[in-house]
Amino acid sequence: MKAVHFGAGNIGRGFVGLLLHEGGYDLVFSDVSAALVSAINDASSYTVHEVGEGGVDKQVTNFRAIDSSVDAEALVDEIATADVVTTAVGPTILKFVAPHIVAGLALRDPSLPALQVMACENAIGATDQLRDHVVELAGEAWDALASRAVFANTAVDRIVPAQAQGGVDVTVEPFYEWAIERAPFGDTPPHIPGAHFVDDLEPYIERKLFTVNTGHATTAYFGAQAGIERISDALADPAIAAKVEAALEETSALLVQKHELDAQVQGEYRATILRRFRNAALPDTVWRVGRQPLRKLSRHERFVGPAAEAIERGLPVDALVAAMAAALEFVDAEDAQAVELQRLLRELDAEAFTAQVTGLDRAHPLFGRVVEVVSARQAALAS
Repeated sequence: MKAVHFGAGNIGRGFVGLLLHEGGYDLVFSDVSAALVSAINDASSYTVHEVGEGGVDKQVTNFRAIDSSVDAEALVDEIATADVVTTAVGPTILKFVAPHIVAGLALRDPSLPALQVMACENAIGATDQLRDHVVELAGEAWDALASRAVFANTAVDRIVPAQAQGGVDVTVEPFYEWAIERAPFGDTPPHIPGAHFVDDLEPYIERKLFTVNTGHATTAYFGAQAGIERISDALADPAIAAKVEAALEETSALLVQKHELDAQVQGEYRATILRRFRNAALPDTVWRVGRQPLRKLSRHERFVGPAAEAIERGLPVDALVAAMAAALEFVDAEDAQAVELQRLLRELDAEAFTAQVTGLDRAHPLFGRVVEVVSARQAALAS
């Protein structure tokens, strides 16, 4: 069995690639970093170091890497004969993955089982987005190619911090979750030990995004605001911990009402997430977690997404709005979106900023609440 994985970074090697290896797949990593591709190809194995309670070291073998920017033909040949294709590149990069998949499907022997495609991204319906790109690029040829691939959405969760060591080893937390839509695969799901297949993925995706991602980013922005470097140290501050817990209580209320989750089970899940963030063995920083604030403040992301649905249902959103206010103070000269965020705050009026950044309709009940915190941030910048 063979799997082609787009994105040979820390998540690709330390989470998706590891589980695919444990499933018995030979791994072909695709990346555009020549240095990373070279380092992977120079290694006969790499180690995934799980740090924290219950963590163990796991070795990965039987892999190679291709630089898709210079050797697209070799990558397409690999896709044409692969069993599985996965991604961990970021939702905005999926459009650049699609051409390789289209080309691989065109070369694929129609007698082979359908290629199983899963985008493992922090986004709702990421595989649907990838499929849309593929179908659009294929155009009229899609009718002939459609039977050669199946596409399944996934929800993935594992904290993989910025890495201190060189080489291709990866440090991760022991916890992980990989939920995958069952229906697209029929009777032949991919063999991925540790993944679980579900009939309805939406509750898993939103539980993860609105608990893990919301909580992580909230910790990062309040931590940065307080001048704290590490995520674990930020949550060790009782005042910050209370703000994060309050935000997650609001998202939990939404999840329980919307998906009819058991409130006690969701409370236990929330507590588990906070324990993960407090893992002092993870060298995770507020700057890594807080990067790309414009994306994190967009309409269907971890703050505006749950807050908009919550306020529509008459649920409280004070803590989520406070987290957005903290995000507006995120200043990092090394992050392009953080720089752009501060520029927009200085150049647009509060309503224009809110409309452009959050994508909220001006008539939406959350719009005015966000305008208030934007105005406050702009007044502070002007003083």
